[in-house]
Amino acid sequence: MSLPDSLRTGLKLPLVVAPMFLASGPALVSACCKAGVIGTFPALNQRSSEGLDQWLTELNTDLDAFKKETGTQPAAFGVNLVVHKSNTRLQDDLKIIVKHKVPLVITSLGAVQDVVDAVHSYGGVVFHDVVNTRFARKAASVGVDGLIAVAGGAGGHAGDWNPFALVNELRQFFDKTILLAGSLSTGRDIAAALMMGADMAYMGTRFIGTQECQVQPEYKDMLTTTSAADIVYTPKISGVNASFLKPSLEAHGIDLSTHQKPDHVDFGAELDVDEAARASTEAKPWKDLWSAGHGVGSISDTPPASELITRLIGEYTTAISSFKENTL
Repeated sequence: MSLPDSLRTGLKLPLVVAPMFLASGPALVSACCKAGVIGTFPALNQRSSEGLDQWLTELNTDLDAFKKETGTQPAAFGVNLVVHKSNTRLQDDLKIIVKHKVPLVITSLGAVQDVVDAVHSYGGVVFHDVVNTRFARKAASVGVDGLIAVAGGAGGHAGDWNPFALVNELRQFFDKTILLAGSLSTGRDIAAALMMGADMAYMGTRFIGTQECQVQPEYKDMLTTTSAADIVYTPKISGVNASFLKPSLEAHGIDLSTHQKPDHVDFGAELDVDEAARASTEAKPWKDLWSAGHGVGSISDTPPASELITRLIGEYTTAISSFKENTL
């Protein structure tokens, strides 16, 4: 496994739980880290940079207490930074990340040398989301430590490449950590990702369906009653190609055949606390119009994250053993 040493401590499964906008918070991250996988959240899930500072203080305190009480080292955690011109908080949030020496920073929608250098200054690790080799080569050129291959079928801002093609092409020029994202829901899927050439799996949708995830109960219920056929991949909701649950669009009367693509992209606009924005009846991406990946058809329950991770570890171990036993 090609993985930075700083991320190996406390890891029981080669898995990063993806940072999901409006869904991932400290409770989910803490539960994941304590159970032995890397938990993450987007910086923009906190309404302010000051709030992000508080979240990181509380998370570090919680994980330190867990280590002292149990004698068990939790896995590392990470924060996602949206490196896009619409994210006016980028520099303030980056300063806070450096202050807290966040072990893993996941960058998306922009690979910038200054951000990578800032994280490397204290020994942190940078993974970057990519959907094709053009973006991957740019990220590699600024020194990222890992590439997250966001293949077809992933939730959120997904790509449309076949995972075999994407991982294989990344390996031709990138010898550091590669993570695979897209429709992974079980421990068998994690084992398959490693067999394909990835070093780790990157799983999001499955963890929306956990008790600690901070989304509406109706959202979690929808995950258990839908399948891959209910996912639509479109730029018409957020302005960038992304995967959404068709029933959540239909519930708000959105017909993609007539719905107009937004004329600009503004990541973080959904967190606007302005009274006029809150009073608006217009359905908002992520908050009202819910995202999921093709792996949604594998979700039938919403357990605590620790219980899900224990299940994943068992499935992964069984899959690895079965492969060894049945290989010609």
